Amino acid sequence: MAISAATPPDTPKEVLLEFPDNRLLIDLCGEYDRNLAHIEQQFSIQIARRGNRLALIGEEDAALAAARVLNALYARLESGRPLEMGDVEGEIRMGDSAMMAKAPDGGQIEMFKGGPVEIRTRKKLVEPRTEAQKAYVKSLFENELCFGIGPAGTGKTYLAVAVGVNLFLDGKVDKIILSRPAVEAGERLGFLPGDMKDKIDPYMQPLYDALSDFLPGKQVAKLIEDKRIEIAPLAFMRGRTLSEAFVVLDEAQNATSMQMKMFLTRLGKGSRMVITGDRSQVDLQRGVVSGLHEAE
Repeated sequence: MAISAATPPDTPKEVLLEFPDNRLLIDLCGEYDRNLAHIEQQFSIQIARRGNRLALIGEEDAALAAARVLNALYARLESGRPLEMGDVEGEIRMGDSAMMAKAPDGGQIEMFKGGPVEIRTRKKLVEPRTEAQKAYVKSLFENELCFGIGPAGTGKTYLAVAVGVNLFLDGKVDKIILSRPAVEAGERLGFLPGDMKDKIDPYMQPLYDALSDFLPGKQVAKLIEDKRIEIAPLAFMRGRTLSEAFVVLDEAQNATSMQMKMFLTRLGKGSRMVITGDRSQVDLQRGVVSGLHEAE
């Protein structure tokens, strides 16, 4: 695709993009040009379609930034990947300016280069949509122990489980172990009926939900039956050595200091461990110190 810019004085700048495949251009524009409309709104520019060209009219910096987004989205379509509104929003946030991001320990994590960051699973292709998520995914692939700390809805657990499934399918770990403290969130649920699995499943449901996004339901059930996927409360980790496994501790802000120390010492040979949590959502009883706070 070609880019050219016309810059007469005292007028809005115009950036021209040319796309060789009209079929992909239709997908790029979206139904009723909704992708273009969203980009127009985000960058405060106008986009005019002229055959297989798009003219971006507005402030020069905004037009060039929008051009980079459109080129990246077109490259995504050329590679055969689908394009949804979430991908458009993610590319707008991602941009191409920040190639370095701060790691949780204050060091630098060099960003992936030479293509998109992708997590391949059995059911879908998962891509981080912000620079922070991109750095987080790189850290998950490269480190034995990783902390993912941030507010709800930022993809901490979802991306960790996706990476775990990817490594499991590639044969780099033998099992996936997902755990979280069985702590009620602000209300007393009382006694739950059924056997032990029935009692703990309500606490573990978010982890089942994440798994079902990446693996077919029958395969998840079979792997759980074969104990190659384990979903269990944190208390059940005591006394174990977790080897050749990808281990995720979710909602770690609700682990006590003793539980956190116990969990961190479970890491065995060939394993990777991810600890996720949100400092603002501690549900421990008053006066009990969060183990996540101390681990930081």
